[in-house]
Amino acid sequence: MSEEVNEFDTLENEKINSEEKAPLPETENAAGSVETQNSPSVENIEKELEELKLNFKKADTEKNELQDRLLRKVAEFDNYKRRTENEFSNLFKYAAENFIKKILPVVDDFERSLKHLAESEENSSVTDGIKLIYDKLLKILDDQGVKKMESVGKPFDVHFHEALLQKKDENQPPHTVLDELETGYLYQDKVIRHAKVIVNEDFQTEEAASDSTTKEENV
Repeated sequence: MSEEVNEFDTLENEKINSEEKAPLPETENAAGSVETQNSPSVENIEKELEELKLNFKKADTEKNELQDRLLRKVAEFDNYKRRTENEFSNLFKYAAENFIKKILPVVDDFERSLKHLAESEENSSVTDGIKLIYDKLLKILDDQGVKKMESVGKPFDVHFHEALLQKKDENQPPHTVLDELETGYLYQDKVIRHAKVIVNEDFQTEEAASDSTTKEENV
């Protein structure tokens, strides 16, 4: 009886050991390959790889967008910095512009007075005193960078001149400034008052048009 019990125990122990050592059950996927239950499928791996690729692509796109925005902001800041520096530079450079514009009519009055006194040939001492004050005023303006324009005999230029009248003078080229009614002034390198001038007519064009009309009538 004891021998049968021992033989039964031995069989049970062998069965338990065989079950512990038995391999994991295998499953067959849709493609027909055999996989263990705990191992990932090829499809899952490919899916994860695709997701990683998409995430990497998205992150790369976001990085490029941020880099582009950063470069734009840097460029905008540089432009703002240059514009601000130019504005401050011009502010200091032309700081006295408004004051000088108000002084110019006084200079005109001095010039008219001197011209009138010179024509009358009277009060030479008064004339000398006014001219002395006038010269001092011009010296102060010159020290501030204010210069008179020399317009008479120069070609008409809309950047410096304002034409009030036209005359015909065949001894001068067309569009030449014949006379100056009001002096123009430069402040540093900027026109603060255009010269008001009389300009020579374009008589050559008129003569050419007249000759053309005469020829047509003769034909």
